[in-house]
Amino acid sequence: MININKDIVDLTSKIDFSGVILIKNKNNCVYEAAFGFSNRADEIKNKINTKFGIASGCKLFTAVAICQLVEKGDIAFETRLKDCLDLDFPNFDEDITIHHLLTHSSGMPDYFDEAVMENFEDLWKEKPMYLLTSLSDFLPMFQNNKMMFTPGERFHYNNAGYILLGLIIEQQTGISFTKYIETNLFAKCDMHDSGYFSLDRLPKNTAIGYIDLEDAGTWKTNNYAVPIQGGADGGAFISAPDMMKFWEALLSYKLLKEEATHLLLTPHICEEDEEYYGYGIWIRKKDNTICKYHVMGYDPGVSFNSSYYPQSGITTVIPSNKDEGPYDISQTIETNYIKLDNNSYQ
Repeated sequence: MININKDIVDLTSKIDFSGVILIKNKNNCVYEAAFGFSNRADEIKNKINTKFGIASGCKLFTAVAICQLVEKGDIAFETRLKDCLDLDFPNFDEDITIHHLLTHSSGMPDYFDEAVMENFEDLWKEKPMYLLTSLSDFLPMFQNNKMMFTPGERFHYNNAGYILLGLIIEQQTGISFTKYIETNLFAKCDMHDSGYFSLDRLPKNTAIGYIDLEDAGTWKTNNYAVPIQGGADGGAFISAPDMMKFWEALLSYKLLKEEATHLLLTPHICEEDEEYYGYGIWIRKKDNTICKYHVMGYDPGVSFNSSYYPQSGITTVIPSNKDEGPYDISQTIETNYIKLDNNSYQ
């Protein structure tokens, strides 16, 4: 272990961080710590192996699963949506491909457009969250809507596109999306503390998500703020050590062969400045060189950030059962410990 910079410890106290910080330098764990409560009412503390919701952080799992099907020859990245999913989308462009869905460049309508909607909870006023128990339950929320732009025209973050990728996985494999991920990803990585758990049946040592009501000085759980069970666009639960196992398996070609792994990690489309998107993963460049691969997720009562810095081999995993915290901690770690110019650890 190292004595992590006092700035990070001070920050966790300042923001009342609730979650886990895990940092590895190649094969060596250099820092791990748990903060806050997994259950506030009973004052049960978070532990290093506590399971946390990671919201959109698990879009990477969906992308890996799609790449596995491409490796098997079941589909191709150029396969059109209309040719691999037996569903009717009357207003969708027929040229939408799997590549477009993976890179948020399809132009298809979304069920939650983060660019125009502020409150994720507003979605469930007309469609109760407890009714969303399968991927197909999301279809009425976008299936008949009109396109936003021509496929491939630009990047526009799209959750519904990943719902469709999950449905493609189900149709191509004949099993549920969650079963496929748990069998073909989690089991292969020995991720025994991870899964797509229903909010009304959370297993032992799982953090409840909390929404702080600042004006009232109180809080509430996120049980009625997010879909009751996660799926292809987000909502899996993982422990920090399990996420570290996932990075190690991905980067050592245990989940995909080398060619497919490199395609997954390719900066396919630019979001803005030097921030790019691969397949299910964000990619940061500095001076035209990749300096960081990262995934993140934010839902009411959930926040998550995990990064891999390729030139140094440093990996960070920071889940939280509050709305915020991991991003600020990640930025502090980068500023004080990781020099993105050369990816060295200080």
